[in-house]
Amino acid sequence: MLVEYQNGQVFDGTKFVKRNFAVQDGRFVEPTATPDQVVDLAGKFVTPGLMNAHTHVTMSADPTYWQHRPRTAVTETVLALDNLKAALSVGVTYVRDVGSTHDVDLDLMKLDRDDLPGLVGSGQALSMTGGHGSGKGQEPKNSGTLEVDGEAAARRGAREVLRKGAKNVKLMATGGVSTPGETPFDEQLSEAEMRAAVVEAHHKGYTAAAHAQGTAGIKNAVRAGVDSVEHAIYLDEEAVALMKQHHTTVVPTLVAPRAIYENPATLPAFMVEKAKLVAKAHLASTKQAVAAGVPVVMGTDAGTPFNTFDHWVLVELEMYRQAGMTPAQVLNSATSQAAKLLHLTDVTGQVKVGLDADFVVLAEDPLQDFFAYERQTAVYRRGKKLVDRLTGGDGNATVAN
Repeated sequence: MLVEYQNGQVFDGTKFVKRNFAVQDGRFVEPTATPDQVVDLAGKFVTPGLMNAHTHVTMSADPTYWQHRPRTAVTETVLALDNLKAALSVGVTYVRDVGSTHDVDLDLMKLDRDDLPGLVGSGQALSMTGGHGSGKGQEPKNSGTLEVDGEAAARRGAREVLRKGAKNVKLMATGGVSTPGETPFDEQLSEAEMRAAVVEAHHKGYTAAAHAQGTAGIKNAVRAGVDSVEHAIYLDEEAVALMKQHHTTVVPTLVAPRAIYENPATLPAFMVEKAKLVAKAHLASTKQAVAAGVPVVMGTDAGTPFNTFDHWVLVELEMYRQAGMTPAQVLNSATSQAAKLLHLTDVTGQVKVGLDADFVVLAEDPLQDFFAYERQTAVYRRGKKLVDRLTGGDGNATVAN
């Protein structure tokens, strides 16, 4: 069936423009004179589906979640499905997972279901022995990381996650906020170790992303050739210049520490204190990257404490305004720019003929308020309406004669 959507205001990358578009067999197609169905979107706003480039689908934002459940492939798959459905509820139609247990993200990616967001999976991240996310004392399958030491081991680790189907290699360049006994300034995987893994990812045509918070670790990751630096909390002028030189993207995840320090009651004191310490520098570094023209792609670190897959996406977008981005730049960070980073420009990211029909219909202009995505919206994935919170639906559909 060919469905034509008429009279809507469609985001074109800079502004909303009134135009018609059509969907057939899950993809955007050219409108014709004889559609099977017409949907009137007068007064509505249409954007591409949002993309969250930094998530952990097998993690729960509820810090007490695993106290009441066994940690198995089954329970983690159920959790992942719930997280993905939450993402859909605010218009997220694609996610990149950057560290999953039991390879749940890879299995869900291979299923490629139309009723869930699309997925770019990384499988296990690569970490030095005892490094960030290594799950000290856990069984290897229960850890979100694969421990590697030295260039040969890093190369082998990258090849292993790619063999399992990963389309991104995640690397731990520094310590972080949520792990006891380490700081964001700890240098972990070396530049040479990361470069060995990056070469393998690029050889397959896929990307590499580095968890990098401290300045030295960020520079190591950028020089190693990663496509994106995740978090990038402590930038300096040299780090920004390196990013410009290497065409590196920043995925800020500004809400990750914020969700922690705004909910201190049930979290370890060390975690709350570190989150408070990094917050100011984190926003300042993102401002510095934006001012220099470093590409920014939306990612939230969803699954970290209190950092849900729905509401905090919109908080992240609003925080980019504070970092100096225009509303259009913010929306692009979660659509076309994200598609570019994830190598999905021929799949999604725009309302454009030939791409998957992933789009959101809103009653309000999101460029005025990104929280419009959690109010009156309808969310489509490959042309299928999966969420409908629009008053009276998304227009009066009529079957063409």
